[in-house]
Amino acid sequence: QVQLVESGGGLVQPGGSLRLSCVVSGSIKVLYAMGWYRQAPGKQRELVAHITGGGTTNYAGSVKGRFTISRDNAKNTVSLQMNSLKPEDTAVYYCNAVTPAGDHWGQGTQVTVSS
Repeated sequence: QVQLVESGGGLVQPGGSLRLSCVVSGSIKVLYAMGWYRQAPGKQRELVAHITGGGTTNYAGSVKGRFTISRDNAKNTVSLQMNSLKPEDTAVYYCNAVTPAGDHWGQGTQVTVSS
């Protein structure tokens, strides 16, 4: 069984920064891609950022240049540095990891950008 635990969400003013972290634990033989998704009220879950096992990254157009995804393969962690946050970034952020057993999700962490 694979568990993902996110941390780092909270309330921040527009223009501020937050760093999300996700620790993956359990029966892990191989971690393939990892990523961050978000879901705002009334909207579908969407990809925010994605990183392959080799470190290739991909970002949603709305966050490109503001967010940075990184991973530590030795610690089975993935992080999302979010800068220049906007009110439209408000959402529940979910960590995702892909293993040979399939997709795994965290419970989500709330990010609220408001003055």
